Amino acid sequence: MRDFRTSTDQLRVVDPTLAAEFEAINSDLEQVTMSMAPCGNMETEIIKVEDSWKTDPFSHLVAKQRQFLDDRKKLISRIRALPNFGNFLEPPSFDVLHSAALHGPVIIINHCKRRSDLLVLFRDSLSLVTTTDDFYSRAIELGDRLVDARKHHRLESKKYERALRSVLQSLYELVGKPVIEELRKLKIPEQSRVWWCPTSVFCHLPLHAMGPIPSDDGITRYFSDIYIPSYTPSLSALIASRKPQAEGKSFQKPSILLVAQPESLKHAIPEIWTIQRLTTTVTSLISKNATPSSVVEGLKHHQFSHFVCHGSLEEGKPFNASFKLSGGKQLTLLEIVRSQLPTAEFAFLSACHTAELTEESISDEALHLTAAMQYCGFRSVVGTMWAMADEDGQYLAEDFYKSILSSDEPGVPYYERSARALRDAVKKLRSKKVPLERWVNYVHYGA
Repeated sequence: MRDFRTSTDQLRVVDPTLAAEFEAINSDLEQVTMSMAPCGNMETEIIKVEDSWKTDPFSHLVAKQRQFLDDRKKLISRIRALPNFGNFLEPPSFDVLHSAALHGPVIIINHCKRRSDLLVLFRDSLSLVTTTDDFYSRAIELGDRLVDARKHHRLESKKYERALRSVLQSLYELVGKPVIEELRKLKIPEQSRVWWCPTSVFCHLPLHAMGPIPSDDGITRYFSDIYIPSYTPSLSALIASRKPQAEGKSFQKPSILLVAQPESLKHAIPEIWTIQRLTTTVTSLISKNATPSSVVEGLKHHQFSHFVCHGSLEEGKPFNASFKLSGGKQLTLLEIVRSQLPTAEFAFLSACHTAELTEESISDEALHLTAAMQYCGFRSVVGTMWAMADEDGQYLAEDFYKSILSSDEPGVPYYERSARALRDAVKKLRSKKVPLERWVNYVHYGA
């Protein structure tokens, strides 16, 4: 899918007509691919009619997609025949992929029955961290334990708290301990940025909050106390999130689009006021003014976006994940992915389930609202792994934006300050002695 939005800027200079053809076929392919999204109401059926076979609309879309792919392949061949375009859309080289770790180590977790690996990618090195023989099965057991606890116990219950605490401890023993040892061998300073690139079951395990980590001073610390953690669905996604924008644009104080539905959230009003009082331009789409079309249009004209509303998941239907808007309307993951958002930099999704995967969607790996925002162009995104306590939104937003808008970090784009700002805001939330699940919930994706 990401290849369907390949930049044609350089090609347009050399051959504008060919660039236009390539953009058009990519647009057609994206449309037909998204039309085939598994939303649960389209199944492939073959009906026998008078000894002939008639296929349903889904099969027609498959045939259409194949034709577009053939046409695209021919266009790529023509483009590669141009001078200096011989490597156009070739798989990225190792050197290119390695550039994902220029700003800090990327830890890739390969979870596979045949072989599982922990890979630490950092600047000029690639380290292989040995996993235990039971690594694969233990990871599955941890994932099952967390999903089962969420299914049978209320998030605020003591039983869920115990289950989550147990998972975090076991996750530290399985992944955190060997990774931290490797980071120290590589002399990665504490408080450095670190990115997790998980696969399989690890896509819905809270790697950022593993622990507690043993210490000599007796202070309880988790992974996010030692490093500033982020996630990325792939190395290519992380590289894309750092591509330069227009000169100086990312260093200007960003404008913010606020999308909020206070009717259904008891503590939404204080969070709305917090955003509206920020020392930057804020455009508000509140209640009935927030429609799917107005939100998508607003996203196109603001660098930052902040959502205060309910998020929802449908098991087995990942593209139906959505933000609940006024009048029962929904802004779905499918609509977000279809959007073109040229100015997007950062999104704060103060909504439930925005980075959560259901049991049925785990095979799709990082397919959720947070990843969709990143795919559409947002360079950094804050999301939630499960239902959030809406009373936390006001305090988290206040501390987060105070940090990100007032921090003096010359040469660092505002969106790249978001990981540290979230980590520090969550630490303040922890200091209020909130239950474990309430602070573990928040995750950062991207640059």
